[in-house]
Amino acid sequence: MTLSALSTDFYELTMMQGYFKTKNNPQVVFDMFYRSNPFNGGYVVFAGLNDLLKRVETFTFSKGDMDYLASLGRFDQDFLDYLATFKFSGTIHAMDEGTVVFPGEPLIRVETSMMEAQLIEGMLLNTINFQSLIATKASRVLQASGGGQIMEFGLRRAQGPDGAISASRAAFIGGCSATSNTLAGKVFGIPVAGTMAHSWVMSFESELDSFRAFAEIYPDNCILLIDTYDTLGSGIENAIIVGKELKTSGHTMGVRIDSGDLSYLSRIIRKKLDKAGLEDSRIYVSNDLTEEIIENMVHDAVPIDSWGIGTHLVTGGTQSSLNGVYKLAARQLPDGSWLPTMKISNSFEKATNPGRKQVWRFTDEEGSALGDLITLEDEKLEIGRDFIFHHPFNQADYFTMKHGRFAKITPLLKPQLVQGKRVGQSIPLKKIQKRVHDNLATFDKTYQRMINPHIYKVSLSKKLKTLKTDLVMEGRVKLNRD
Repeated sequence: MTLSALSTDFYELTMMQGYFKTKNNPQVVFDMFYRSNPFNGGYVVFAGLNDLLKRVETFTFSKGDMDYLASLGRFDQDFLDYLATFKFSGTIHAMDEGTVVFPGEPLIRVETSMMEAQLIEGMLLNTINFQSLIATKASRVLQASGGGQIMEFGLRRAQGPDGAISASRAAFIGGCSATSNTLAGKVFGIPVAGTMAHSWVMSFESELDSFRAFAEIYPDNCILLIDTYDTLGSGIENAIIVGKELKTSGHTMGVRIDSGDLSYLSRIIRKKLDKAGLEDSRIYVSNDLTEEIIENMVHDAVPIDSWGIGTHLVTGGTQSSLNGVYKLAARQLPDGSWLPTMKISNSFEKATNPGRKQVWRFTDEEGSALGDLITLEDEKLEIGRDFIFHHPFNQADYFTMKHGRFAKITPLLKPQLVQGKRVGQSIPLKKIQKRVHDNLATFDKTYQRMINPHIYKVSLSKKLKTLKTDLVMEGRVKLNRD
């Protein structure tokens, strides 16, 4: 999807003009990372990268954009001439979309000029923060269902048209099997699904007539909404009549409940369906479901076959956003060397990690993840020796990863876009969804708990920890001297 380069914060443009006028436009490194897991959970599903790369490749100012900027009276003509020919020319390293990630890890590393890096900041964060949030939510919902069928029904509750289609994409990555958003089905190839509305039932003379009409039109995909009038008093009874009629012609019927006590109703409905010889009929439920509600019902063995999630999935529910940030980590000096930079805070945990970095995942012989180590890019990690894992915030806390404990070390940041051109082809959404599934399978279940998950160890190498500490001390000394 082509996106106007005006999709940026205004102060990025005013700073860009300042860099342009002062000829202060060095090559820089920016890191995108997030500070804490959403939903009080144990991980995040990294999503949105494919959309981001497509947008960066086509990020330009149209004539209409240029006319608008000129009308503001804030920009000189020479700078506007530069913007008119703008095209991103930098390099982006990132983790593969669908990777399970953790706080503090650089998910994306942007290497380009200061002006270019600043211009794409807002779009980058907007794309990655939202889709990663929704993909993570979908993953939690799927986990709560015990690997059941999750359908995303959030179009009418999503945050505008773009929010809806982005949410559908991210929800599928996280594990949903289908969407109600027809446009998302077309654009991304996501299976589309839907049943009927209460208005369908109410438009006929009787509930039974509405069910029979629907079954006649859609015998191979007949899911009847049974709570328009009285779920147990008429809805399920009329559905059973139609279900038996469909069965004689070799078809099956499902029922959907969208209100009431879903646990109580599902148990009674299951018994009625089985007693009527409709054991193959599936029960679909919706109605402001959350992962906590689903987990409780699955724990109680409520006979539900499919879950339709809308509001709490596509909006993030209790979590309005992912707290991803974009921070300068290094800038190139006139002699070509790189100067590590960092934000220094009164709290060590708020200080960013300096320099050009890589993230390495340690796994054992079974492929189980043991911990991630953030290093400087020039550090080479090899099998056959011990590694010290330093706590990212606590100065004195560390542990040793013994060489016999791990069997593989994998670098997670990979070149995804080089000199403005994408590396390789975009990955089909189904493969990204499978990557999430396979990634999660490498983590112990304790990291995936809904409540009080185990904290996965993300640590700093000795070299990076030393650099960070030295820069903090230098900054404090300078501050006290000034």
